[in-house]
Amino acid sequence: MNRAVRRILWVDDEIELLRPHLLFLEQKGYHVDAISNGDDALALLRDQPYDLLLLDEQMPGRRGLEVLEALRREDPHARVVMVTKSEDDGTMTEAIGRRVDGYLVKPTSPRQVLSVVTRILDGASIRQQQVAQDFAGRFGRLTRLRSEATTAEDFAGLYSELVDWHTRLTASGEMGLLDSVTSLLEEVRHDFGPWMRREYPRWMRGKGEAPELSVDLVRNHLLPLVGDDPVLFVVLDCMRLDQWRTLAPLLTEEFEIEESLHFSILPSATPYSRNAIFSGLYPDDIARKRPEWWGAIRDEGSLNAFEDELLREQLAELCGRPVPVHYEKVFSDRDGDQLRGRVNSALRTRGGVLALVFNFMDILIHTRSESAVFMEVARDEISLRDLTRSWFERSTVRTLLADAAREGHRVVVTTDHGSIHCNRPTTVFARKDATSNLRYKFGSDVRAEHGSTVFTTKDPGDLRLPEEGRVQSYVLAMEDFFLVYPTKLREYQARYRGAFLHGGVSPEEVIVPVATLTPRAG
Repeated sequence: MNRAVRRILWVDDEIELLRPHLLFLEQKGYHVDAISNGDDALALLRDQPYDLLLLDEQMPGRRGLEVLEALRREDPHARVVMVTKSEDDGTMTEAIGRRVDGYLVKPTSPRQVLSVVTRILDGASIRQQQVAQDFAGRFGRLTRLRSEATTAEDFAGLYSELVDWHTRLTASGEMGLLDSVTSLLEEVRHDFGPWMRREYPRWMRGKGEAPELSVDLVRNHLLPLVGDDPVLFVVLDCMRLDQWRTLAPLLTEEFEIEESLHFSILPSATPYSRNAIFSGLYPDDIARKRPEWWGAIRDEGSLNAFEDELLREQLAELCGRPVPVHYEKVFSDRDGDQLRGRVNSALRTRGGVLALVFNFMDILIHTRSESAVFMEVARDEISLRDLTRSWFERSTVRTLLADAAREGHRVVVTTDHGSIHCNRPTTVFARKDATSNLRYKFGSDVRAEHGSTVFTTKDPGDLRLPEEGRVQSYVLAMEDFFLVYPTKLREYQARYRGAFLHGGVSPEEVIVPVATLTPRAG
């Protein structure tokens, strides 16, 4: 089926001089009507639809900007390109302010006009075709990379590229090819769990080639920035890589962004991974240094009560001197103005580190699991990304980052872990002492009905967890499984199928971003 011919209206009091341009557009398959004044153009636009208006600014009678103002009242979504002889910044600024889709300065060549017209009318379809072509050319190589993945670098690189393809194909509307990416992600997820089950205990014992882990972040990324100038350390709790890749473009005008990936320690849950970030220590080390903390740290309800102390101790040890630390944990944007004032005050401390933890994403996925409304609003990865971007654009953290860029402060942005869209239950048997998380369970006797769905061990050294004084079983869900008891199978299936959860072993939970943001000069 042929595409409908695109209709263009060109308004210019010297339209006869533009005949070569009109003929060139028509040769390229566009239908072009020409008219010499704004009043007749508005009358014509009321009678029939056009896909694009090319509008001269300097005409007798109504100027182009006056025509644009009248048109916007009648059709706010009309696509308009302003054409003018003037290079005056004020004219261009006013045109952009009235939401023109393009701006051309005479004299223009036919090909310049064609370029703008094509971008506006056919840019989306051209990008869609190009993305589809690029992915089709890459698909075979991605399949081979998946079958050959044996190292942390292999899995991180492959997962990172698949995340990019997922976001690009979504943006271009190529939902058919998106299924191919989803299938590849499922296969990578299927391979990742057993590989982690084999490799992770080796890393915990200093064997093999471990990737950068939660315990390495402050030393590798924050420490190099600590000096005379203050620096921000921002942790966005429970942020997946695809969520970060959705937010990063909003920061590129203000910052140069250097991104890398790290692996969350296991369990990929806040009491473990975030304490590891702030302390530079594994849970067993924290328990040895601060045995009075361990009970609280093991309880997710504690909300990591000692992060500020852990960061101060780690920075003092790394720097060989005390480092001023101002720490804030933010659960809501309601008190954004007060937070902004405290942050700006803290940034006046010479050589200080300002650590900010934002819990919105973690709160979102927990609320989603308990609410049918939120479950529908964030029903899949695509809608979760959209919701994250909408929040970020109007959030306090976005405002604080803009302030930091304006004042020339460098920022490290990271997360403690991601989350996985869980769709399959797997049955576990446990006593009453077992932990309640749906992606991991610890207890005196926890067993999985299907061992292929979980990472299980009885050796706390495999996870660098402190010994409890009695034999413990440690079970972590892999892929997109969530743990259910046989007595509550239907209840848990109905309540949590399709929920975003964390604490287990999947690329979405474990392979997460860390980025250094450097303000752009000028």
